[in-house]
Amino acid sequence: MLINLTELFTLEGKEKTYTPDIEMKVYHGPYGDYEVAAAKPVVLRIMNLGGKKLEVEGKAGLTLIVPCDRCLEPVPVDLEFDMIRAIDLSESEGERVEELDEQPYVNGYNLDVDQLVCDELILNLPMKVLCSENCKGICNRCGTNLNHETCDCDIRPTDPRMAVIQDIFKQFKEV
Repeated sequence: MLINLTELFTLEGKEKTYTPDIEMKVYHGPYGDYEVAAAKPVVLRIMNLGGKKLEVEGKAGLTLIVPCDRCLEPVPVDLEFDMIRAIDLSESEGERVEELDEQPYVNGYNLDVDQLVCDELILNLPMKVLCSENCKGICNRCGTNLNHETCDCDIRPTDPRMAVIQDIFKQFKEV
């Protein structure tokens, strides 16, 4: 959802609270695409600091469906986070790039709420997602989910000193 920021520039110190809904259905993150299962409306308080500078404070909450890091089963992950951003609309696009302060969530005088939430999600995603603490994962040989069934794969660790001999046996093994 886009919020038009021009109405805040009429008076220095003017403050307004918005509660837009998150419109994105899929979060396109750096490690994959995750479905947005549920989302609370974002609460944003935007304040005019004067000189085309704004302060954005907000709170967002949503549930993403993320695959388990061990077995790849879908896991609902509840995320709630606060946002605090300063926006200087007097700077040109080139100046922002030069200062490494790019703001893809601001386009002209419009604030893209979904993009702002996406930027914050990158910082708030958990490092590791597990379906349970005792998740067994998947077999690295056949791909069987070891939480649901067992496999007959040979999981003995191989001695690296015997790797050359095993290669010789594999050459003469009948298919």
